[in-house]
Amino acid sequence: MVEGDRVEVVVGSPAHGGHCVARIGGAGGRVVFVRHALPGERVTAEITEIHRGYLRGDAVEIHEPSPDRVTPPCAFAHPGGCGGCDLQHASGDAQLRWKTAVLREQLERLAGLTPEDLSGVRVEPLPERSGSPVTSRDGAANPLLGWRSRVRYAVDAIGRPGLLQHRSNQVVPIDRCVIAHPAVQELDLLQRTWPSENALQAVATTGGDVTVLARPVGGAGPVGGDDLDDAPSGGTLTRLSGPAEVTEVVGERAWRVPPEGFWQVHPAAAETLTATVLEMLRPAEGEVSWDLYGGAGLFAAALAARTGGRTTVVESSPSGVAAARRNLADLPGVEVVTAKVEAALSRRRIAGPVDLVVLDPPRAGAGAAVVRAIAAAGPRAVAYVACDPAALARDIKTFRSLGWRVAEVRAFDCFPMTQHIESVALILPA
Repeated sequence: MVEGDRVEVVVGSPAHGGHCVARIGGAGGRVVFVRHALPGERVTAEITEIHRGYLRGDAVEIHEPSPDRVTPPCAFAHPGGCGGCDLQHASGDAQLRWKTAVLREQLERLAGLTPEDLSGVRVEPLPERSGSPVTSRDGAANPLLGWRSRVRYAVDAIGRPGLLQHRSNQVVPIDRCVIAHPAVQELDLLQRTWPSENALQAVATTGGDVTVLARPVGGAGPVGGDDLDDAPSGGTLTRLSGPAEVTEVVGERAWRVPPEGFWQVHPAAAETLTATVLEMLRPAEGEVSWDLYGGAGLFAAALAARTGGRTTVVESSPSGVAAARRNLADLPGVEVVTAKVEAALSRRRIAGPVDLVVLDPPRAGAGAAVVRAIAAAGPRAVAYVACDPAALARDIKTFRSLGWRVAEVRAFDCFPMTQHIESVALILPA
């Protein structure tokens, strides 16, 4: 078998990564991970990658469609098109069921939790953004569109902006990204050519700011794709328009942050996640807290306001540290430590006793060394905020090996139309 070959398969369950699992020839056949398909469908899949133990493919013909199949609202969401959205061919309810199945499977297989442990776990929709929903290509209003407040466009060799194909550096020129925030869609970035840039970034905030940044040709760092929750790194960004600092609003608190820094991309995500962490931890007056991988200190601010006690933010990004110190300056008892979390714990830049820990690592997770150090510090509760269910599951497995237990898991659809989810787990000493 070679790339480009086509096979007919019956599609099985969804798997982490935005595809479904199928087997060529039925049970026992060679595994192929199929994108653009839904569970139960009979499709023709075109092979896109060949690996020793499995294949990858795109569903290019749908012979028996699922009742959950819909017409993608974006003209570029198809095999060989933009790789930024994985699930535009699924109804809204089907997307939530898909993500719930993936989250449960990862927590069962990698963390060792049982179906009974996870019986109440489901991926919840976020509150709809204010204003009129964005319309799809058929003119229908769709509440799953128009949420992406930070968008990175790649620029191809002749200056056309677009997004990347799935698992590729190939730029797909586009004239509209329907999941982009309306204020981003109103910009003329996609109607122009950019001969001197290799990437553009547009930011539209909950405070009403809109800033456009560019990375010149020859600049390092990622240029676009589907990493919706990670801030870009490396290279020099030039501000083309908008303020040098932007305002984000969470509850009654306003944050001034650099537009290129990390912030949740869904307008409702930061407030939803903060409220969930507080509900789980139930901070009490005088308790000591750590906000690890704290960024601008979103969770630290919420904890410090509730406890009035010592609160420590650990962050390694210089821009995140600067934002945290600036935005938390009015909260007594808050300290911001510049360090990688593992180094801060192993070298005793921070040390127990501590009552509450918020753990919000990047996509790779915290890792065993960090988990062991947190457990050794003896907090009464840990709230683990995760953007990747596999990383969450691996770290939960380590916590459980140390005698801790998972008391609650909640998950949110912070990235509609994509495979990505955000989860919060409450982890307690047994």
